[in-house]
Amino acid sequence: MNYLMTRNGENTFDALFNDMFRDWGIRNSMVPSVDVYEDEKAFHVEAELAGYEEKDVNVHVEKHVLHISSEKKTERNENKKYIVSERSYAKFDRAFSLPESVDEEGIKAEFKNGILDVTLPKKPVEQPKRIQVKIN
Repeated sequence: MNYLMTRNGENTFDALFNDMFRDWGIRNSMVPSVDVYEDEKAFHVEAELAGYEEKDVNVHVEKHVLHISSEKKTERNENKKYIVSERSYAKFDRAFSLPESVDEEGIKAEFKNGILDVTLPKKPVEQPKRIQVKIN
């Protein structure tokens, strides 16, 4: 496997709902946009997390899958009479299958100005060994 592959944690209903809006050009704001690219030394995943703080974001690797997730609740002022309240709760989980060439122990992440940058260093490529077999 050469490239990172997304694994969407949506259930069937969510997938149908999100596909319906995707066809209209409306992005689901509950799932952060990501850019994935590579250079000679590493793969990079940049996630747009405007409005999140570093403490709200969880990044971990489990069974060769990178997970970026968050669950946050907005504090409510009980003295206000809300007419519309869309900011009370946000939850997402993005998952990416990692190629075998990723050094999972060396993964690092940085959160700055609402952008999460996860660096997935590449392992050195092992050269195939040639074993000479004696013929009897």
